[in-house]
Amino acid sequence: MKAVRFHEYGDPDVLRYEDVEQPVPGAGEVRIRVAATSFNSVDGNIRGGFMRGPIPVVLPHTPGLDVAGTIDALGEGVDGIAVGDDVIGFLPMDGNGAAAQYVLAPAEVLTPAPKSVPLPDAAALPLVGLTAWQALFDHGKLTAGQRVLINGAGGAVGGYAVQLAKGAEAHVIATASPRSSEAVKAAGADEVIDHTTTGVTAAVTEPVDVVLNLAPVDPAELAALVTLVRPGGVVVNTTVWMPAPADEERGVRGIDLFVRSDADQLSRLVARIDRGELRVDVAERVPLAELSALHARAAEGAVHGKVIVVPAAA
Repeated sequence: MKAVRFHEYGDPDVLRYEDVEQPVPGAGEVRIRVAATSFNSVDGNIRGGFMRGPIPVVLPHTPGLDVAGTIDALGEGVDGIAVGDDVIGFLPMDGNGAAAQYVLAPAEVLTPAPKSVPLPDAAALPLVGLTAWQALFDHGKLTAGQRVLINGAGGAVGGYAVQLAKGAEAHVIATASPRSSEAVKAAGADEVIDHTTTGVTAAVTEPVDVVLNLAPVDPAELAALVTLVRPGGVVVNTTVWMPAPADEERGVRGIDLFVRSDADQLSRLVARIDRGELRVDVAERVPLAELSALHARAAEGAVHGKVIVVPAAA
């Protein structure tokens, strides 16, 4: 089968499109014929060797944390899932990913794919959708009537976060650049702040219950966000290089989010998609053979929106 792998850490040109042996599922695993994976920024960090501490991978390594595809073979002890089932999942970060025609996955991380979107496009959901869900509800404890500020809402996580927060009947304030402001409004934001022309702390005139920071802001900007939070509120931060600020005197918690795979939560997101309550947006569809070029564009800041990566038919 064809796969993209890197045999050493480095720049995007370490990614090789090559022939590898088709994997055989072990106990508790299934083999998936991949319809698509997606590009996530953490893929570039893993490839570059910047995540060797928290995410130790074995080289050569196949990237691709998201998978959408069809069950092709079952390992021993797998039940509740059958050959031919369409599934999606967020794969273990330290294992081989789905930038290949076939991939192995623990059966427990998979959930049935949504039926209302093309199967390849469903690869745009798992990691970013789970990030938004866990930030807002597991850590932010967001409830109806609360106010939430989503800082950096123009990306893939932000798009899901705005939709989910609005679906929870929260008042949603979002920051975005002019390029993405219309999409953020369409996702349901009640207020959109153009962070390229307006200071966020000046624009938010009433306290919020939850701040979700998705933007790689400088430490001073991140620290300033805590001043917008009411006593007892929370700042949830997804930028792993800087710790979330807190204010102990006012009881404002700071939480650094490291997303985890959760098939039950993913199934709830799928249900929302199939009910028409959550939209899956795909900006580009790129052939697997061009993954190295996609990583290079991402490193230059030239990738906007969610990109799915599609292997040749197996």
